[in-house]
Amino acid sequence: MTAKRIFVTGASGCIGHYITDALIQQTSHELFLLVRNPDKLKIDLEARSGIHLLQGDMYQIERFSDLLKTMDAAVLAAAAWGGVQETYDINVTKTIRLMNLLDPDVCQQVIYFSTASILDRHNQPLSEAGQLGTDYIRSKFTCHQRLKKLAIAPHVTTVFPTLVFGGDVDKPASHLNQGLPDVLRWMGLIRFFKLEGSFHYIHSRDIAQVMVHLLDHPPEEEASRELVLGNPAMTANQAIEAMCKYLNKPMYLRIPLTLPLANFFIRVFRIQMAAWDRFCMSYRHFTHQNPVNPATYGAVPYCSSLGDVLKVSGVAPKKSEAIARPVSPRQTIQPSKADQPTLK
Repeated sequence: MTAKRIFVTGASGCIGHYITDALIQQTSHELFLLVRNPDKLKIDLEARSGIHLLQGDMYQIERFSDLLKTMDAAVLAAAAWGGVQETYDINVTKTIRLMNLLDPDVCQQVIYFSTASILDRHNQPLSEAGQLGTDYIRSKFTCHQRLKKLAIAPHVTTVFPTLVFGGDVDKPASHLNQGLPDVLRWMGLIRFFKLEGSFHYIHSRDIAQVMVHLLDHPPEEEASRELVLGNPAMTANQAIEAMCKYLNKPMYLRIPLTLPLANFFIRVFRIQMAAWDRFCMSYRHFTHQNPVNPATYGAVPYCSSLGDVLKVSGVAPKKSEAIARPVSPRQTIQPSKADQPTLK
């Protein structure tokens, strides 16, 4: 493949780390990485030639206007997550400004990261996301609505990540991975409930593989340029069962957690819920049509199951509770090396 000049935003984030690392290791593309704080970028910039670090942020995007006009492609993964004004400025105003600075006659493809939270089950805009969503979700909804008016619009491929896992020793953890310890802590209780709902998920490394493919093989003219990133949908109950199986936690009687029962717990424990949270409780099935992952393009996914996700996240399976035996106070057990899980 001919080497391209690619402008990348959000390289210091979780998904951005995986994408940048994959582009460095698997391609010869010339990369221009816009990073606000270089100290957060845990990537070897000397790994090969053609890697350029641009210190700055989206507020200063006009500084790079001349450079942007020379780009063959762009990957826009930068986003602000909190604060009404900042999320709107970065996720809408400056993102649109960046796209307007690209030359439609030179730039072959813009890969823009949105979120699957703004789509309904038919991959159409979900009006409640624009009305009730968090600052982040509302800003992504607004930006998506404006894309079609841009001169660069025919070259924009919008990707909608579903639930994103990721993070390791040299890459920051995704929001989902940051919350994983809390979920695991409550699995002893969660396994006794049945939950109605379904969702998709994907690991950041698999997202990176899709990005590498798309940059070298943009969607055909007649193909959709809006792609949901995720593994096939799974139900909440399937997720609980998969996690219990991995953790060797037996499952017994399970109580259906209906909406009235959930509302009862919310009142009893005085749980504060935003309008978007309440909508999610009633909507429940966040599934989409034709999700894509490396398997879509003939490659093997890094994480195709929740067990894979737990393993690469460093979660060690415990001994089965069903076969555990009490230990005499006088006994001591020295674990063998075989008892200690290792990650490959």
